[in-house]
Amino acid sequence: MTQIIRTAVLGYGLAGSVFHAPPIAALEQFSLDVIVTSDPARQVAAQLAYPGARILSRDEWERDASYGELDLVVVGTPPATHAPLAAKALGAGCAVVVDKPFALSSVEGEALIDLAQEKGQLLTTYQNRRWDGEYLTLQNLLAEGALGEVRRFESRLERWQPTITKAWKAQATVKDGGGILFDLGSHLIDQALQLFGPVTRVHGELAARRPAELAEDDAFVALEHTSGVISHLWMNLNATHKGPRLRVSGSNAAYIKQDGDMQEAQIQAGVLPTDPQYGVESPEQWGTLWRDGRSSAVPTVPGNFSRFHELLAEAILHGGPVPVDPADSVEGLRIIEAVRRTAS
Repeated sequence: MTQIIRTAVLGYGLAGSVFHAPPIAALEQFSLDVIVTSDPARQVAAQLAYPGARILSRDEWERDASYGELDLVVVGTPPATHAPLAAKALGAGCAVVVDKPFALSSVEGEALIDLAQEKGQLLTTYQNRRWDGEYLTLQNLLAEGALGEVRRFESRLERWQPTITKAWKAQATVKDGGGILFDLGSHLIDQALQLFGPVTRVHGELAARRPAELAEDDAFVALEHTSGVISHLWMNLNATHKGPRLRVSGSNAAYIKQDGDMQEAQIQAGVLPTDPQYGVESPEQWGTLWRDGRSSAVPTVPGNFSRFHELLAEAILHGGPVPVDPADSVEGLRIIEAVRRTAS
């Protein structure tokens, strides 16, 4: 193992171009050696952004992949390819990061974990929403006991996307990894599990609103945690009006955050993780704490998606814990499977 983590990023859509390539290129522990995309426009964009990387098509990667010259493979391709690509990289002796959804089923996810253990390789899932500013802020409030006993957790990721913009999503059924449960739902369910623990009861409502949708683009999930907290989770691509990103009600107070994390938009606008203003919200975007009918502003903890890659480097180079235990993502997949059963 070298002291620089030689890395290949598979896929240069949103995952590769926004969430993985920028921090990997910025952190001194990594080198961005290979980017794999078959889209000609993305190949040009990747080469311009990272002139030191080899840009390969999917066919070239499958034919000429030099796993022996790599330490890490990041899988940011469409969901149906996650498990096969991850398994091949693990078998070749590389550490692997798999974007969400970790796999298409809990059984497939468990098989990947078993393979990683058999090969003695690091395996983790990219659950970057654990480093959203509003999530980090809520974690702090809970640790301080500011809300009292939490009773209800309401969380939303809602967007207005009346047309399907990605070719693979337009063709993807649930069996292909399509649908908003695998997409935004993977984040919301993971956050709820991290904050409030295991679940004893699951309810789901699913709908396909857009004419070309082959899976679901509008979903509601209710979870009853063993801790007693009830989580209500909304994910929607048809939102003509968005509800608050978070509304968390406790016995003493409530925390309400209207707007979601800004990091994705910042990176797309050219504000990189190395910028001092990266992840920093202005006061008008802060959430509020409501107690006894009065509100007070709660400064948002700066979001930091790059923390995932910092922890990843520590795990690979020095044996630290992985940033996200893939078993957590398998538990999320079990909940998604239960949601589909209750909603069928």
